[in-house]
Amino acid sequence: MYKKIGILLIVLFLVMGIVSGCGNDDTENTTEETSAKNEDKSITIGTKPMTEQYIIGEMIKLLVEENTDINVEMKTGIAGGTSNLHPALTSGEIDLYPEYTGTGWMFVLKNDLIEDPDEMYEETKKAYEEEFDVIWLDQYGFNNTYTLAIDGEKAKELNIKTYSDLANKSDELTFGAEYDFYERDDGYNELVEEYGLNFKNTKEMDIGLKYKAIESKEVDVINAFSTDGLLDEYKLKVLEDDKNFFPSYYATTIVRKETLDKYPELKEVLNKLGGQISEEEIRKLNNKVEGKNEEPKDVAEEFLKEKGLL
Repeated sequence: MYKKIGILLIVLFLVMGIVSGCGNDDTENTTEETSAKNEDKSITIGTKPMTEQYIIGEMIKLLVEENTDINVEMKTGIAGGTSNLHPALTSGEIDLYPEYTGTGWMFVLKNDLIEDPDEMYEETKKAYEEEFDVIWLDQYGFNNTYTLAIDGEKAKELNIKTYSDLANKSDELTFGAEYDFYERDDGYNELVEEYGLNFKNTKEMDIGLKYKAIESKEVDVINAFSTDGLLDEYKLKVLEDDKNFFPSYYATTIVRKETLDKYPELKEVLNKLGGQISEEEIRKLNNKVEGKNEEPKDVAEEFLKEKGLL
């Protein structure tokens, strides 16, 4: 009898082991399936080869990883900028990237300038969705356009805040710009005509030497991009284009409609950057990378935490 009980116990243990083993297999399979499913959820972010795009690309990556279970691949610094990013977006090679209204409206869509920045954004947004199935999300808040900048102390001394103010004092000042600014249709000659500028002297110089030239007082005023980090590094005053001579280039994330349909949660996450970055702020962020050699990822993370977005 004891022999029979022993046999029964052995059989019982074997059955329990098999059941337990099956349970473990199910758990492992479920874990593997979940992992595989998460691996399938992925997007690719592209950026232009510009400091602020590296920083914003990292911001987008951090926000997506913080708020979703979507995996993120980065393709940063794509040579050729919009010329290669736009085809990559429409073909599905990438899912999204930061773009500028003026670039989308005039370079991609080949339209004439719309002076009102809000109207240009709305028209660009509408056209991209109709023609490319691409969605323009909320604007970050800064306008990376062409601008004029003057030494900060000189601006205070002469009370210069706008291009019109500059025109009234231009005969006392020397202007410096790279060679092609004097040749472009939207460059020096048209600017002078629009504002009635009459500089004491003008100088042509390599684009990389402009900031050093204004620091050494070789020139008083230079052309620049309004979000250049070096504007802060050299303590320059960015002047207001009070007649809107230069086109607006407000930045935002643009994303494939197909991607938003697949991951609808992305829209709210990506729009967290809407209205969060002023021109002053992006200049400071750019300067941290360009002037102080900080990493774009570290700069992005610090900024998002300061804004309460991480």
